[in-house]
Amino acid sequence: MKHVAVIGAGTMGNGIAHTFAQNGFKVQLIDISETALKKGLETISKNLDRMVTKNTISEHTKSETLTNINTFTSIPEGVKNANLVVEAATENISLKLDIFKQLDKACDKDTILATNTSSISITQIAAATTRPDKVIGMHFMNPVPIMQLVEIIRGYNTSDAVTQAIMDVSITLGKTPVEVNDYPGFVANRILMPMINESIETLYNGVAGVKEIDTVMKLGMAHPMGPLQLADFIGLDVCLSILNVMYEGFKNPKYAPCPLLVNMVRAGKLGIKSGEGFYDYTANRKAENVSKQFSR
Repeated sequence: MKHVAVIGAGTMGNGIAHTFAQNGFKVQLIDISETALKKGLETISKNLDRMVTKNTISEHTKSETLTNINTFTSIPEGVKNANLVVEAATENISLKLDIFKQLDKACDKDTILATNTSSISITQIAAATTRPDKVIGMHFMNPVPIMQLVEIIRGYNTSDAVTQAIMDVSITLGKTPVEVNDYPGFVANRILMPMINESIETLYNGVAGVKEIDTVMKLGMAHPMGPLQLADFIGLDVCLSILNVMYEGFKNPKYAPCPLLVNMVRAGKLGIKSGEGFYDYTANRKAENVSKQFSR
């Protein structure tokens, strides 16, 4: 498995492309937007520069990593010769199903199709193809080059051989793969998102402020980042999408998104990527901001 195609040049996609390329894989990075591809490559280069500065990698490794990445704006062209395709598009079921239909037609019959989805059913995605045995979840954590965990999610029809191949390639990347079954949210987000949602409810109900909630969780529970800051880092729209998938999948009110989260997403307060979420990032500061605007 030497040639890998990555669909999507955003935060997760460029991180996945970076990780494969740094470990000697030839990477075909695909996005419909030339601007997104350029931005993705710039991000990879900056992250590599940071690693060189910290003496984590050499200048030679940086150069080789960038050389290993080629960009494409067409799926059929971009997936040629790929042994593995990793989809890292927006967390939208209609979009993912459409992409996997295209991949099924464009890829060689032996190509493994993986999705980086953080909550959507692998079985449902696989059903959009004629190769459900070769469709699997490969859920990387952000930032991909640094975080060690990869959740490997088997769909209902995913074969043992494909599961083992993806476990092996994850280890080759220096990651620790953990196999889980196909239920909404898998393991990571089934546990994480209710905690984030309850933290937002705690703010919404006026129990404490943003900084206070995050401080309690950092100092009291030894979390490296508070749940509200983490939500900003993930993206509040992504958190909302995952909670909606889990709520629909389980029909359990404990997964229902907090109204404050819904209102913030409607207002475009998405966290770091929009410059403002539970904290204000517009002037490189972390100041409580939107909580008072959208609380009861």
